[in-house]
Amino acid sequence: MLLLGLFAGVVSAGTTPQPGDPAALLALADSIKTSDHDGFTNLLKQLNQTTAGLSNEQQWYLRYLNAWETGYVGDIEKAKPELRDVIDGAPDIDFRMRATATLINLLGIEHRYQEAFGLLDQAMDNLPNITHKDARFQVLAESSQLLIQAGQYDLASTYADQIIADYPQGRNGCIGKFLKVHAEFLRGTTPVDEAQSQNAIDTCDKVGEGIPADSIRRDMASFAMQQGKINDAIALLVNRYPHVVSYQYLDLTSEYDALLAQAYWKTNDIRRAEKYALDTADIAVKSNFTQPLSVAYQLLFQIEQQKGDMRDALAYHEKYMEVDKSHLDDTREKALAYQIVRQQVEAKKIQLETLNKQNQILQLQQALDLKQVETSRLYIALLLTILASIAFWLYRLKRSQLRFMRLARRDGLTGIFNRQHFVDEAEQSLRYAAKSLRGACLILIDMDHFKQINDTHGHIVGDHVLKQAVATCQRYLHSCDVFGRLGGEEFGILLPECTPSKALDRAEEIRQAINATPDGDSVPLVISASFGIASTEHHSYDLRRLLVAADDALYRAKRHGRNRVVMNIGDSVPAAHGSSQDRKDSTDDGGQCTDPAA
Repeated sequence: MLLLGLFAGVVSAGTTPQPGDPAALLALADSIKTSDHDGFTNLLKQLNQTTAGLSNEQQWYLRYLNAWETGYVGDIEKAKPELRDVIDGAPDIDFRMRATATLINLLGIEHRYQEAFGLLDQAMDNLPNITHKDARFQVLAESSQLLIQAGQYDLASTYADQIIADYPQGRNGCIGKFLKVHAEFLRGTTPVDEAQSQNAIDTCDKVGEGIPADSIRRDMASFAMQQGKINDAIALLVNRYPHVVSYQYLDLTSEYDALLAQAYWKTNDIRRAEKYALDTADIAVKSNFTQPLSVAYQLLFQIEQQKGDMRDALAYHEKYMEVDKSHLDDTREKALAYQIVRQQVEAKKIQLETLNKQNQILQLQQALDLKQVETSRLYIALLLTILASIAFWLYRLKRSQLRFMRLARRDGLTGIFNRQHFVDEAEQSLRYAAKSLRGACLILIDMDHFKQINDTHGHIVGDHVLKQAVATCQRYLHSCDVFGRLGGEEFGILLPECTPSKALDRAEEIRQAINATPDGDSVPLVISASFGIASTEHHSYDLRRLLVAADDALYRAKRHGRNRVVMNIGDSVPAAHGSSQDRKDSTDDGGQCTDPAA
């Protein structure tokens, strides 16, 4: 959530007000809320001492500014009732809408997303009645920002276009263009438009708005990294880093730190990657920025794993799992809140329509006479048919709500469990296995040279490879196995009631099947995957420990040539399946698959 002041709007104050001119003093205070906050608070004190001389409209204006200041300094619990008083009592719709936009921002900060979306829906219904462009800007900006967080990028982009139409240039135009570029970047269906991004940066730089300008540069650097242009991303981030730090806007600083950590990791500059990952964690822990903190902990886990310090690696992995779950829960909560509010709005519309039809039926029945019975009965039958269709659509609406809840558990590309639901199901399965003293094994799968496939053949082919690999795995899975996509080209399978030797055999079957050349594809490819296995027999029933152990085995499989299966059996030498061409002696990492319990 961006700073409250970023979307506050700008009100032209005109010339320097004369003492005793409350209208000019109010306008001046409004215009300097964020640019000269000390001057703003001094003007508020002056105005609050002369309330008796203010008109009714000016008193409501002052009440709004007082409520805004309360929220800006962080006293959200006090600010909310003050803003609601303005929303419920102000005679001017512009003041009511500005208070509504500010309250939406505060509810978002408190993670009360369903309430925020409910207010947002009311505000958008009133948008045509807003006469003041700055009040309209605040509503549109808050709406676009909140919709971006809920993943509704198309609608957020549309609202940003409306801001740009009202404000082609200037500070508000800068915010509109930033929201437009950010929504387009997160949507990810088309490449980032560099000309559009640079135009937005130029607009913001002209009015000295560094935070939105450097937020756009953050998106450009992230896109460059996705395209494999790591050095370009580093150059952009390093060039702007001193400016970003100078804003003291910790959210953006932590995001720059996280991107630099990822970029240096990709260039094998471990020292700098670790430095920026630690900086990210230091800021993000204090401010509860879950997304950059998740990135930092994952990188620190990988760094410690590469160093061979498994104790610290396990500690960072546990932190990563906890923070990543919190971030996914928050993201899912926003998306669900938006869908719930939309469903409630649609349900209310249908209920109102139903009541109207029922009233028509009652009125018709009361007006019947002997000469109109036959024709009126036909009309009543028609209305009853309409009511039945409405009931059917209410049923369909409920089914769509249930379908949405199911989709929230699935990976959008492959249709298998997403990371969060895989973790939930795997932990439940492990708890059952522990109570019944039955063993279980965890298999991690990572597609080999997947980035090369994407770079050479494009993302459409890459997506096809992932779906084909998932379909291959499913042919070898049992109904009780837990299968999910953990991210990118990495998958996890939990095998309940499975011994280590059986897990090795099943993983080897899957490996050989994935490695088979696909037939009938438009772009024939020989694909392969590396496998890491951990069992409860050697690493307890704790999912985090199993993930770390399996990931270590997967790392060994990658290091020793890929396209192989490696099992982590604790302090012993890991058992492994090599490639299909040869198998080495079991005293080496590439050794023949054996039952570790034998």
